[in-house]
Amino acid sequence: MLNLNNLRTLLSQVLSPSLHTAVLFTPEGQLVSYAAGPYTSKDEVRVIVGLGGELWQESREEGLGQLDSELGHLLVVPLENPASEESEGFTEKDEDPLMLLALNSERSVSWNELKEKAAFDHVPPLPSAESSRQSSRPDPFKLLAPQLDRLRGTLLNLLGSSHPSLTEIAKYYFLHPSKQLRPLLVLLFSQATNGLGRGWHDKHWAAQCEGAGGRTEELDRPLTRPDVLNDWNPSMPDHTASFSETFSLQPPRPPHIPPTPPPHTPDAIPTLTSTPTLLPTQMRLAQIVEMIHVASLLHDDVIDKSPLRRGAASAPAAFGNKLSVLGGDFLLGRTSAALSRLGSEEVVELIASVIANLVEGEILQLKTVRGDAYQTGPGLSTVSKENWNIYLQKTYLKTATLMAKGARAAVVLGGCQEGEIWKEVAYAYGRNLGIAFQLVDDILDYEAADGSMGKPGGADLHLGLATGPALFAWEEHPQLGPLIMRKFKEPGDVEMARDLVRRSTGVERTRDLARAHADKAREVLSFLPDSDAKSALEVLTERVVKRTS
Repeated sequence: MLNLNNLRTLLSQVLSPSLHTAVLFTPEGQLVSYAAGPYTSKDEVRVIVGLGGELWQESREEGLGQLDSELGHLLVVPLENPASEESEGFTEKDEDPLMLLALNSERSVSWNELKEKAAFDHVPPLPSAESSRQSSRPDPFKLLAPQLDRLRGTLLNLLGSSHPSLTEIAKYYFLHPSKQLRPLLVLLFSQATNGLGRGWHDKHWAAQCEGAGGRTEELDRPLTRPDVLNDWNPSMPDHTASFSETFSLQPPRPPHIPPTPPPHTPDAIPTLTSTPTLLPTQMRLAQIVEMIHVASLLHDDVIDKSPLRRGAASAPAAFGNKLSVLGGDFLLGRTSAALSRLGSEEVVELIASVIANLVEGEILQLKTVRGDAYQTGPGLSTVSKENWNIYLQKTYLKTATLMAKGARAAVVLGGCQEGEIWKEVAYAYGRNLGIAFQLVDDILDYEAADGSMGKPGGADLHLGLATGPALFAWEEHPQLGPLIMRKFKEPGDVEMARDLVRRSTGVERTRDLARAHADKAREVLSFLPDSDAKSALEVLTERVVKRTS
C-alpha cells in the first residue's frame, strides 16, 4: 500500500514529467493522492498519471478496481494516509482515501461526474480503500478461529473442582462472550516467530516425540480428579486418595525424558516454518493467559463494585464478593499448576511476575493524586509529570503487562534464546498494544452510554479515578483539579467532571496518545519476516485504536 509520506519519492522514480495529468475535484476532506503545488486547495488534487505496462497489468490482477472514462483507464488503489484515521470505532465506511491513477488524460472532471458516468456505463462499483486493504490482510480472529474454538473447549477441563459452586463461578466468565484478545496475541506471535529461534528445532522435535507417544494429552489432562478434594496424590493410582483407610504407597511414575534430537545445523538466516505451526505448549500458554485475565476480572469487579460484566450480571452480583474472590484465587491456583507443565523456568518466571504486577497495579490505582502536584497562578495550569507517570505505570501493570509478557513467553516456548531479538519484539509490541488498548478503554468510559460496553458508563469517575481524558482536561480547565484531588466525592462532582472533559480536548488527546502507542507496536513488527500472522498483528493495532466496545 502506498503511503503519502513516501509517495513523492516513488512517483519521482517511476513517472516522467512529460506524462499527462488530470485534476479531480473530490468531496471536501477526501484527500486523493498528490497535490500539484502549495497553492492547490484541499479539494482540488492533481492525479499523477501514467503507469508502466508491467505495473498496470500487475495492478489489474490485484483486483483493486478500475473503470473506463473520458480520462482513460482509471486504476483505483488504497492510499494509506496517517492523517485520515480520525474516525472512532469500527465502521464499515471508507476511512482511507482512494488514489486514482489515470492513463493518458489531460482534462479535469468532477468526482460526481465520474461516478455518474460509471453508473451510466454499468461499471461495477469500485471497492472502498478499507475493503480493498482488508481483503489483502487477514482478519486476526478469523485467521485463528479454529484454534480459539479449541482453546475454549479444552480450557474448561482446567476449571473443574469437587465443589460445584467453585466450578460454577470459575467457569462463569468463560461462558460469556469475550474478545479473547490476550490468547489471540499469544497465538499470533507464536505463528509469527516459530522457526526463527535457535532452539526451535529442539522444541519442535520434543513436541513431535511427545505427540507420537501420546504425551500431548498430559497438557489437557484435568489438573485434579473431580471426585476428590485437594488431598490427592498425582503419583498414586486414580482410585486412591491420601485420606482413604487403605493407602498403599507406590513408587511415583518415572519422569519423562524426551529422546535426544538428531543433529541439526542451524540455518545461516532464521526462517519461519513452511506452514504456520503452533506447539501444544503455546496453546496451553494462551489458555493460562486467559485464565489470569479472568481471575483479575473477578477480583476487579469486587474492588470496583461493578454490577455488570460483558452485558450480564457481574460475578459479585451473581455470587457475592466472597465467592468471587475465592473464584479468582482458584483460577490463579489452576494457572500455577498448568504453568508447571510447560517445562520452561523462564516462562514460569514471566507469568508469575504478571500476577504480581496485577496486584501492584491495583494498589497503585488506589494512590491519591498528589495535591502538591497541582499548581495554579495567572494563566497557569499544570498537571505534574508524576501524575502522568502514576497513570501510565498503573496502565502497564494492570493491562499491558499480561499482553507483553504473554507474547514474550510465547516466543520463548518457540525456542527463542537469550540475546535473540524476537523476545524483545514480542514484549515491545504487547506493551504498546496493551497501553493503547487501555487508553481507548478509558476514552470509552466517557463516550459510552450505560451498559453499551457491557459495563456501566462513567465507572472510573464514580470510583474516583482520573484517567487520561481527565488529566488532559485538567490542563485546560484548572477547576477540574480540586474535583480530581477529592476523587469526585462531593455531590455533582462526577457530572461536572464529565462536562469539563467533554468541553476539552482530553478525549482527542488521549486517542492521539493511544495511536502513538499503537504506531510503536506496529513499528517493531518490521523486524519480523512477512507472514499472515504478522499482517494480522498489524490489523490488530488498528482495531484496538478504532474499537467502540
